[in-house]
Amino acid sequence: MGLKNIVLAIFLIAITIIILISTVSVSDSETETHMQTQTLVTKELPRVSRFLAQNEKKGHRNPNAADHCNKNEEICKSQGSSNSTMACCSNKCVDVAYDNDNCGACNNQCKFTQTCCGGECVYLAYDKRHCGECYHRCLVGDVCVYGLCNYA
Repeated sequence: MGLKNIVLAIFLIAITIIILISTVSVSDSETETHMQTQTLVTKELPRVSRFLAQNEKKGHRNPNAADHCNKNEEICKSQGSSNSTMACCSNKCVDVAYDNDNCGACNNQCKFTQTCCGGECVYLAYDKRHCGECYHRCLVGDVCVYGLCNYA
């Protein structure tokens, strides 16, 4: 009986190895087919460059173009209204009235818990003039706590 059990164990191990090898080869062929399909799909799509500033044939701006304002700050002013607070900071057009990384001026970064409101870094949780959101004033005598006027 001992020899019969050993032969049976070897037979079961051989069957298990054959099943594993066939499963791995099937998944490899599926992966290869998927990769070929993905390559075909990628090749079919036209690539549009975001760095093209002008369409030479029509003479207008490419909507996918990046706005590089370091050479021409008028690009930023044209994006806003006449009283716009747009400025060129680190070669990007930003609204210095509400940008936390350029609040009021380029590279003037608000602290972690502060928000830029009208070019000023404020704590929305405790500022009576900007309680909970920009320009939300609390009534006279009320205090701003946790962004709510007269909390508790």
